[in-house]
Amino acid sequence: MAFADILLHMDQTKGCQVRLAVAIQLAKRFGARLTGLYVITHQYYQPRRNDAETAAAEVRRTFEEEAERAGIEARWQYIDWSVIGVGATEIINNHAHYTDLVIVGQAAPDESPADIPERVVLGAGRPVLVVPYAGSFATVGERILVAWKAGREATRAVNDALPLLERAQRVEVLAINSAESYGDDGESLCGDICQHLQRHGVKATPDRMVVSNMPVGDALLNRTCDEGYDLLVMGAYAHTPQGKMTLGAVAGQLLRQMTVPVLMSH
Repeated sequence: MAFADILLHMDQTKGCQVRLAVAIQLAKRFGARLTGLYVITHQYYQPRRNDAETAAAEVRRTFEEEAERAGIEARWQYIDWSVIGVGATEIINNHAHYTDLVIVGQAAPDESPADIPERVVLGAGRPVLVVPYAGSFATVGERILVAWKAGREATRAVNDALPLLERAQRVEVLAINSAESYGDDGESLCGDICQHLQRHGVKATPDRMVVSNMPVGDALLNRTCDEGYDLLVMGAYAHTPQGKMTLGAVAGQLLRQMTVPVLMSH
C-alpha cells in the first residue's frame, strides 16, 4: 500500500512552512502527488481583495519552489469561495474525498479558526495528519506509537496508517486502561491487532499502560516524548452532546497539546 495522492491545506499561519516540509517529506517517500490547497472564504459580501490574492501568490510561490527542489509532482489549487457562510473546512473536506491523506496544521493559540483540524478529522472521510504549529520534524513515521482501543475508530486509524506502518523502523501498539481492574497485559489487549499487522509485514510490539492519576492524553504525550516516537496514530472518537458532533476528550486534548504529528481517523 502507498499514499498516491496527498492533500495539504496551506495558508498564512505560523505553522504552514512546518507542515509543508512534512508533506514534501511524505510525498517524496511515497512517490505521491502533492496538492497544495489555499482557500479564501467570505463571512459577508465583499469585493475581491487584492491583498488576499497577493498573499496567496506568495504562498504558492513557496509551495512550488519547495516542491520543485524536492523533485516531487505537485499542483496548486486556489479556491476563492464567494458563497457566504461556507467555511474553509467544508471546502477542504470536499477535496479530501479524492485523496489518500489530508494534512492540516494545529492552530497556534492566537490564530483562528482553531477548529479546522477537528472539523476535517470528523468530516473528511480520510486519514488526517495534523502537524504541530511549532517545532521541526526531520522524520515522520519512522518510529510510530499506535494508541489502541478495540473499536471502530482505532481500527480505521490502524488501517489508514498501514502505508506508514509498513515502512516504519519501529511500531508500538499501546493499550491504556483507566484502572488496574482490567487484569490484562499488553499482549492480550493488543495481540490480535499485532497479529493482523504482522500479516502486512509490520513487526509491532504490544504494550499496556495503567493510568489512574492523569488524563490519557497526558500519558500518550509522555510516552511519545520518552520513547522518541515521531508519529502518533489514533482513532478519533466523537460524541454528540446537544446534537453537535465533537471530538472526545483524548483527541481534543492532543489537538491542543500535540508535540509530534498525529494521524487521526474517525
